[in-house]
Amino acid sequence: MLNEFKTFIARGNVMDMAVGIIIGAAFTAIVTSLVEDLINPLIGIFIGGIDFSSLGLTIGEGDNAAFFAFGNFIMALINFLIIAWVVFLLVKGVNSAKGMIEAEEEEEAPADPEPSEKDILVEIRDALQARN
Repeated sequence: MLNEFKTFIARGNVMDMAVGIIIGAAFTAIVTSLVEDLINPLIGIFIGGIDFSSLGLTIGEGDNAAFFAFGNFIMALINFLIIAWVVFLLVKGVNSAKGMIEAEEEEEAPADPEPSEKDILVEIRDALQARN
């Protein structure tokens, strides 16, 4: 079982996944700041600064009352949609840049022409003559 674990950990994709998770955690702080500090204030300008987080429903009375803060859920949903959109745009940008780099590399590398049947037969003949 220990050998299986070593084999599992030694795989390249496990290490790639670990690096991805670490970078993702750091990236989350950047995207969260972008959303909370830059995008949400802009949205607040257009919707009149409405904050849904205080919306809720109180059920019951006294100490046993329950408060369902559905406004927090609405804000979390809005934040999720904004974050998902920002991540989509970032991934789209990275893929676009990657595609441009790959296209440049393809243009730079000349394509090797396929050898004709005659060229292959000549190579075989020469190899046979060299052996004899």
